[in-house]
Amino acid sequence: MSTTSTYTRHDTTFDSHGTSCAAWLYRPEGVVAPPVIVMAHGFGAIRVMRLDAYAERFAAAGFAVLVFDYRGFGDSDGQPRNVLSVPMQHEDWRAAVAYARSLSGVDTTRVVAWGTSFSGGHVLHLAAEDHDLAAVVAQVPHVSGLAAVRSSPIRLAIQLARAGLRDAIRAAFGRSPYRVPAVGKPGDVAMMTSPDAWPLVQRLAAGHRDRFERENIVAARIALLMALYSPGRRARRITSPALVQVALQDVVTPVKVAMNAAKRIPGAEIKTYDCSHFEPYLDPYFDTVVGDQIDFLTRTVG
Repeated sequence: MSTTSTYTRHDTTFDSHGTSCAAWLYRPEGVVAPPVIVMAHGFGAIRVMRLDAYAERFAAAGFAVLVFDYRGFGDSDGQPRNVLSVPMQHEDWRAAVAYARSLSGVDTTRVVAWGTSFSGGHVLHLAAEDHDLAAVVAQVPHVSGLAAVRSSPIRLAIQLARAGLRDAIRAAFGRSPYRVPAVGKPGDVAMMTSPDAWPLVQRLAAGHRDRFERENIVAARIALLMALYSPGRRARRITSPALVQVALQDVVTPVKVAMNAAKRIPGAEIKTYDCSHFEPYLDPYFDTVVGDQIDFLTRTVG
């Protein structure tokens, strides 16, 4: 595949079960029928939080890229807002991949699923059932719900369970969601409170901090279900070439569990980085992380 330094980006939408999902579509100029990478963000996050930085690098390397927000998040439609449902996000992924396969001017036989953190788990789940994917990239992926829950302080886990129960009761009676912050500081009642989480996510949201502060919420019912979502269990079913990137200082996605899941993927390439969960998106690690992704995709898909 040829490389290019120029590309275009335009807004588009696709339908997911009757709701419109907002997406950016990047097209490299001068590349005939490029592969297309489908991307979405992690837990409660939206595409403006530096997914464009990755997409720009991929487009400059000659890939088409589709970057979307889940239903109820970011620029996508959907009510109520900020309700994170794993099955619904899986549906959004399938709809996004189907849309990518319908695009003109791209090689629809070379579709890549790229996910990070929670969506890193989603793409592993997807790749275990969609064997027509050309490749999968899972950056600091969520692989074990039980391990993720165990990594939280006991007091926080209890507080989140109470919040989740309150939200579930409200939902049962048709009331509006009870939400908690997706990311908070240590001691906050939030889904992610590791010492590095708040300051680094603030950097991820640079230029969009007002929006981040408004949308840094998620319906608390997901806290009751986290332990049940372990996409790493399906790792052996993946047949696509896979790159799994693990942060060695990760306390959000425990390292040992992530490594064990990655090793169960037949033929997977595993890269490790001496950083925490949120640092791959940022300098000084970003160039190395995205460079490894481009190298992997160029060899396996391009």
